[in-house]
Amino acid sequence: MSITPTEQPREAIDAAPAKTSELIDTVFRAESRRVLATLIRLLGDFDLAEEALQDAFRAALEQWPFAGVPASPRAWLVSTGRFKAIDALRRNARFEALGDLDEAGQRLAALSDATAPTDDQQLEDDRLRLIFTCCHPALSPDAQVALTLREVCGLTTEEIANAFLTPAPTLAQRIVRAKAKIRDARIPYQEPSPGDLPARLDSVLRVIYLVFNEGYSASSGAALTRHDLSGEAIRLGRLLRELLPEPEVEGLLALMLLHESRRAARTSPTGDLILLDDQDRSLWEREQIAEGVALVEHALSSRRFGPYALQAAIAAVLAEAPSTAATDWREIVGLYDVLLRVEPSPVVELNRSVAVAMRDGPAAGLTLIDAILARGELADYRLAHAARADLCRRLGRHDDARAAYLRALSLTSQAPERRFLERRLGELSG
Repeated sequence: MSITPTEQPREAIDAAPAKTSELIDTVFRAESRRVLATLIRLLGDFDLAEEALQDAFRAALEQWPFAGVPASPRAWLVSTGRFKAIDALRRNARFEALGDLDEAGQRLAALSDATAPTDDQQLEDDRLRLIFTCCHPALSPDAQVALTLREVCGLTTEEIANAFLTPAPTLAQRIVRAKAKIRDARIPYQEPSPGDLPARLDSVLRVIYLVFNEGYSASSGAALTRHDLSGEAIRLGRLLRELLPEPEVEGLLALMLLHESRRAARTSPTGDLILLDDQDRSLWEREQIAEGVALVEHALSSRRFGPYALQAAIAAVLAEAPSTAATDWREIVGLYDVLLRVEPSPVVELNRSVAVAMRDGPAAGLTLIDAILARGELADYRLAHAARADLCRRLGRHDDARAAYLRALSLTSQAPERRFLERRLGELSG
């Protein structure tokens, strides 16, 4: 039996007594990435740490149902994984060529001397160390993000490939090469020095936001959201703010909190998508909104803010409005204008076009969206076609709306979005 870092050992769990099986299942989902981060620090090798994680959970499946669950499952898994790795290296050393024995001995000595964490804070520090290791400037930006999403957050290769719009085999090779680069270049597993920290920050922020986006609006699957991922991204954002309370860190945390505040209102009890206009705002989490607004105000007051703080400012205007009609769309368009100067992108242009449609009417927004699509940059971006379809629908251009909805549907693999688009198509036909 093989337990991969992103798969739960289902067959063995099912064979264990039900109560222990449930607990191991919960521990795997909650702790496996933290345990892996610490094992990577202790063992100094991604692949060896992943094998150690597998061995640790295999040992838990064999021992916990009969010996009882340890008081600290996370620490037990770290300790067990480390010793399993040392045992494996000792066995392999017996078959090493004589010239490699000194190196093997040195490695075993280093592993035996490595200090395992004794409290939760050390484990959380390991998580941040791993993020900064994955985001080392020796790696390409795409490799940094892909490796972090895979190793730190446990997304599958397929999920990351969807987020990158990249074939899964290409993405898998990118991750393999990134691991090899870290190993061969002996990139240290540590937080960067204060002088190096700002240069590494952009990649780290990008990674955390990509994780959040996958949790806030899953790229595929039966559910609209994955609260485990959005919650994990917010937790990492808080940890990063403690380490580096920079305006853009505060801006990203504010942006995530403001978006997450609407999560309960974004789906119906049956899991169907609910657009902003139709959401029950009494379900919005006011504490998260208040925290997000305070963070973005502090970030903007620094005058050193960037794109995350500006996006958070837009989200704050939306969150504080009592209704869609009462939203200050003029202010939102103005913020998008600033954002486009700071970080020009076709997606930002698209979002600004939707805000212009709310301010000036659907025809004005549609003209802008058509110009963006004509350039071809968002030809395969489902939200661009969905936005165009909605504006055409509002203008009574039903044939154009139908074609745009069908194009959006062809690009959508998430079940709630598909159901929403199919309902819209049905309404046009009715």
